[in-house]
Amino acid sequence: MKLMPVGVDIAKNLFQVHYVDQETGQVVNKAIKRSKFLEHFANRAPCLIGMEACGGAHHWARQLEKMGHKVRLMPAQFVKAFNIRNKNDPADARAIWLAVQQPGKPVAVKTEMQQAMLALHRMRQQLVKFRTMQTNSLRGLLAEYGEVMGKGRAAMNKSIPQVLARIAERLPAMLIDTLREQWNRLAKLDEQIAEIERRMRQWVIEDHAVKAISDIPGVGLLTATAAVATIGNAKAFRSGREFAACIGIVPKQTGSGGKINLHGISKRGDSYLRTLLIHGARSVLRHAKQPDPWLEQISKRRPPNVVVVALANKMARTIWAIIAHDRRYEKTYTSVKPA
Repeated sequence: MKLMPVGVDIAKNLFQVHYVDQETGQVVNKAIKRSKFLEHFANRAPCLIGMEACGGAHHWARQLEKMGHKVRLMPAQFVKAFNIRNKNDPADARAIWLAVQQPGKPVAVKTEMQQAMLALHRMRQQLVKFRTMQTNSLRGLLAEYGEVMGKGRAAMNKSIPQVLARIAERLPAMLIDTLREQWNRLAKLDEQIAEIERRMRQWVIEDHAVKAISDIPGVGLLTATAAVATIGNAKAFRSGREFAACIGIVPKQTGSGGKINLHGISKRGDSYLRTLLIHGARSVLRHAKQPDPWLEQISKRRPPNVVVVALANKMARTIWAIIAHDRRYEKTYTSVKPA
């Protein structure tokens, strides 16, 4: 049975719904209050409901799927192509209604646990950003008084007690006390970041998929938890190459007249997960005791950064294969395509 397509533009208080009634042919484009949204779809026959993958979309998708509807979340860039002329709620809902009927790669609906893990990653990322800003601010302020410290957090922690003692002889006590408070705040940020990472490790113990991909060289705590939470349902991707393309770690293409040119990585999709994979690949190249023959071969032909990205791409495809096929990581495993 063909499902009736419905376009929904979600917002804070008013949701815009667009569809064509299959019985009367009437075009319906109306606003529904947030409290009445689920009630509107409660007694309807199963529909194909399209929404942009924005804030709150995964929550509403889970609720609608419980009612028997099929929900398709789409990237905002895909929907924008169908928005003609003026941008407003009715036009956005109509664009989503048009987009949901087109072939394309939907965003997998995430579970609440997967969203919870991504929330921990976002909060940790914010704390790390605050810590970096605090460290740079202290370095800059102390440099104004001729005190320059070595690079790195360890060098700063080693030098700052003597630095504060020296400048205390000639500067006001109120400034010294404030600088000392800012330095002590770094330790509190360290504790908060460590606490978040401890909670992440608990998920590693409980989740089979996270534990399985943690055995891949270069995939640590952050990469493993972020990858499983980001990928959602691995079956939403047809292959590991498609998953790698989704996070923007494949070459960008331009072409015309049948000739295709490959450039640097596209940098589309999830920049956070892509960054973790590239850092993990760089760590493998730097600290590997027994280099992979494949890496040695490609290192002879390509610059170091290209080798790092190539390894990160391979790690992404390996992550997808392990999750999608429910396998454990095997270093000597070779994938053979059927004849």
